[in-house]
Amino acid sequence: MPSIQLKTPSASYEIAIASGLIRRLPSRLKKLKTGKPFRPFIVTSPEIWKLWGKQVMAPFGKDQPTVLFLPAGERHKRLRVVESLLEQLAAAGADRDALLIAFGGGVVGDVTGFLAAIYMRGIPYVQIPTTLLAQVDSSVGGKTGVNLGAGKNLVGSFHHPLAVLADTDVLKTLPKAELRAGLQESIKAGIIRDPKLFRYLETNADAVLRGDTKALSHVIAASVRVKADVVANDELESGLRMILNYGHTLGHAIEAATGYKQLLHGEAVGWGSIAATHLGVMRGMITEPEANRILQLILRYGPLTPVKVKAAKLVDLTSSDKKNRSGTLSFVLPVKIGEAVIVRDITRSEMLTAAEWMLTQMRNHGTVKTPTPKKRR
Repeated sequence: MPSIQLKTPSASYEIAIASGLIRRLPSRLKKLKTGKPFRPFIVTSPEIWKLWGKQVMAPFGKDQPTVLFLPAGERHKRLRVVESLLEQLAAAGADRDALLIAFGGGVVGDVTGFLAAIYMRGIPYVQIPTTLLAQVDSSVGGKTGVNLGAGKNLVGSFHHPLAVLADTDVLKTLPKAELRAGLQESIKAGIIRDPKLFRYLETNADAVLRGDTKALSHVIAASVRVKADVVANDELESGLRMILNYGHTLGHAIEAATGYKQLLHGEAVGWGSIAATHLGVMRGMITEPEANRILQLILRYGPLTPVKVKAAKLVDLTSSDKKNRSGTLSFVLPVKIGEAVIVRDITRSEMLTAAEWMLTQMRNHGTVKTPTPKKRR
């Protein structure tokens, strides 16, 4: 069973990756609390609970956890939903011995973590991610939060879980589109920091895409190691951790422009990664052959859902990106496969060019051709 330890100045916890973890959940929770009293509260979505609720509850016997439901979808990741869940916790008698369990995808994990960060000024929680995207990325690192109308994840807190339990069994019921979307985060991990993971995704695409357990476990573990290493070196995103946002600046803009309804988060990251790669080529930061490998791998794990939106609108939406500093947009660009850098002098003109080129690829159904790069700077 792959087990990765994440250590930061403020927290240390295990990220376990294996099958059957939810069948042993009560005993694992008792070990985490080291004999201290706790009362579990599960936060989940109705769709996930319908598939896995009985399996989660069975090992608890008569001591059944309280279950709170969060509607599925990014559009429900809002403060009004947080307030409703807080009221439900209070009405159910949750106190400082409460232990929240996030059982779901990225939205459930982000919202549950935020609940844990602010309820009674902070209570513990555990992440049990049920989507590939959540297992490889969002459940790890302690970022919690919700969206505002102005942008994504603008309200939140750093609050690490006691543990992350990534049960690979739950991926068996994951729709193929969500599997492919989650793999875009793994591709991102390969692009920014792990060329071996990138090559594995290239050479084992068929096995990974059909959901082969061994192949997926390898990808999940490698992706988590990338994130754990980055977070350990920059817990509060003061520098290095920003590279994890590769593809996310325009990706978040696409999500906001389409009301978080038209495509999955991983698909938006895939399109944003295509734009970032194009911008890296135009700046002469990455060679055309390396860029083409990136673009072709992103498309190999598609298809990515196209959307209809104006480039200028996407660029305008990046102005509220939380990575901005003093009005300057921080943008992550590739140098080579396995290395990315944070660039702070991207112009609006460059952003428009990248966004327009990306939208052209959407119209061309993802048949990409990189431009001739400028002389490397």
